[in-house]
Amino acid sequence: MRSVVLALLMLGLGPALAGENNAGRGPVLPTLDYANTRYSGLDQITTANVGQLKAAWTYSTGVLRGHEGAPLVIGHVMIVHTPFPNTVTALDLDQDGRILWRYAPRQEAGVVAVMCCDTVHRGPAYQDGRIFLQLADTTVVALDVETGRVLWSVRNGDPARGETNTAAVMPVGDKLIVGLSGGEYGARCPVTAYDQATGRRLWRAYATGPDHEMLVDPLRTTELGRPVGENSSLKSWEGEQWKTGGGCAWGWFSYDPELNLIYYGTGNPSTWNPAQRPGDNRWAMAIVARDAGTGVARWVYQMTPHDQWDYDGVNEMILTEQEIGGRRRRLLTHFDRNGFGYTLDRETGEVLVAEKFDPSVNWAKRIDLDRASPTYGRPVVDARYAPGLTGEDETVTGICPGALGAKNQQPAAYSPRTGLFYVPTNHMCMDYEAFHVTYTPGQPYVGATLTLHPPPGTERTGAFIAWDNLSGRIKWSIPEPFSVWSGALATAGGVVFYGTLEGYLKAADAETGRELYRFKTPSGIVGNVTTYLHKGRQYVAVLSGIGGWAGIGLAAGLTDPAEGSGAVGGYAGLSQYTAAGGQLTVFALPER
Repeated sequence: MRSVVLALLMLGLGPALAGENNAGRGPVLPTLDYANTRYSGLDQITTANVGQLKAAWTYSTGVLRGHEGAPLVIGHVMIVHTPFPNTVTALDLDQDGRILWRYAPRQEAGVVAVMCCDTVHRGPAYQDGRIFLQLADTTVVALDVETGRVLWSVRNGDPARGETNTAAVMPVGDKLIVGLSGGEYGARCPVTAYDQATGRRLWRAYATGPDHEMLVDPLRTTELGRPVGENSSLKSWEGEQWKTGGGCAWGWFSYDPELNLIYYGTGNPSTWNPAQRPGDNRWAMAIVARDAGTGVARWVYQMTPHDQWDYDGVNEMILTEQEIGGRRRRLLTHFDRNGFGYTLDRETGEVLVAEKFDPSVNWAKRIDLDRASPTYGRPVVDARYAPGLTGEDETVTGICPGALGAKNQQPAAYSPRTGLFYVPTNHMCMDYEAFHVTYTPGQPYVGATLTLHPPPGTERTGAFIAWDNLSGRIKWSIPEPFSVWSGALATAGGVVFYGTLEGYLKAADAETGRELYRFKTPSGIVGNVTTYLHKGRQYVAVLSGIGGWAGIGLAAGLTDPAEGSGAVGGYAGLSQYTAAGGQLTVFALPER
């Protein structure tokens, strides 16, 4: 156990194990640590006393829509962010949350019209006295943590081309790593590194196109141990379709300081109509490992070649060191929207485990893990659920999971105490009809209509599960009436926390899954539960505010069941349980 915790510390485990809320110069991240474990070493709140939690204080953000992400705590200062217009507020924890400063950026309201799946934002990050974030209109900003003063700003993309942002950023060394959204508009999205002190661009890497623009070395960049070869992306597209090919990185980043590698996933290829883009469409739908200094890709692995279902691969990469096959290895675990939980060697990109983490998954029978097979690492697709085989204007029914995935961007957690991953999941299927669409800059480039619905025989659309990444098996599962769209938190107290779309903060025993606590907040929770220490006392905090893809109907006042790419109809019952809101709720044990 001690060696596992030390390994996590070496990976940059964040505030909970680095002093009281990292009041020094090190990074403070919405994922808690570079390894994306979302594990806290705080242990005042335990399985024995978590049932005594009380709401300690609350704060209204003043903004509706989906509140994803989590607050940051740096010393005695809490940083709270909102959805569009991406207001950032600093609260003084020493003075009952008194507002120290507020940054209220001016953005053109027109950017909202080109944001896919709600106006969410997953939060800022901190390092060396600076708060960093990328706004919805793609402006990257550095703020002074003491005053909120803008130190520098730079535009990262162009909303007129459908390029927007919902994701958090990640400071690494002297660099700031940022992604981009826009796959539903045919945007060709890069990952970019900026200088933290000045905002100067240092490198930029795309997921599609020629090698020099992707920062790929055809001889040294590998997939599954083999060099990708020259023009690996260009050969997998027809003509110049790669120029509108998507592959956006709008999810989470992780980082291994010893290997100096950044890990992230790329999103869907454009359009959603697979008939219009024959080929594997590399390197959309892939995990990418890049050198933090140069941006050059060390390895890539494409999870869903020639995506036919909108299974973006952007979900977080969780880094651990575990023993597998009698050998201690640096691992990367990823719960993909396609419904498979992958365990890879993060040094080489070798796929070690790939199993379904939701029992309803049917689009593929399995992932080929025979290293001698010419299809090693590829999914064995079930032709009954492949829209690309039926042609345009025909509906394929009963595809599982739906386009929002067996898990969306809501991050899982890992506990070195149990060796288990705690995963918020969707239990949702879809009917899918592809149609021809023409690319126009700044206009939707989707080419498919969806109907979302639960799997046959159930009305349940979610679960919170514990996953063994070495065996590829579910250890326990908590059924939920709606998809779990909140990020999980695991703690040294043996408790795991998550939120629900109805608005409950829940706590469960990390070993057994037994529910230990629940509290109803004012609105549905799509934020990520976090914890911090203040004046020696442990607190738990979460943002509530219904939204995101699952909650877009309530967030945006939509009523047509087909709107929100089918989410309005798929989650129609949610309106009986919650309403729009925007609030931070902070919990603590009673003072003795």
